[in-house]
Amino acid sequence: MAVTLTPAAADRVRSYLAETPGGIGLRFGVRKSGCTGFAYVVDIAKAEGPDDSVFETDGVAVRVDAASLPQVDGTEIDFVSQGLNQQFVFRNPRVSAECGCGESFATS
Repeated sequence: MAVTLTPAAADRVRSYLAETPGGIGLRFGVRKSGCTGFAYVVDIAKAEGPDDSVFETDGVAVRVDAASLPQVDGTEIDFVSQGLNQQFVFRNPRVSAECGCGESFATS
């Protein structure tokens, strides 16, 4: 499988990369958090990690560390604008439960 970006997400990441000297792609992963287990971590990657898996969509690299990959493999990252709100949305087929506040998730 892979981690993919929609065209809207790829465009948004490209704009962030243009503003970030030394940016080489998007770093996507998880950290332990909340009542359910994991929270997404998204940042601009400035260096290659020794255990990164790299997935490319429309020329934009998404880097995922080995510890995060089992929880995010298969995720589609979108960028959605609704009224004045803009945010990344994660469509992760591995999610089996989410907390009520949307802070964290569990995978099966």
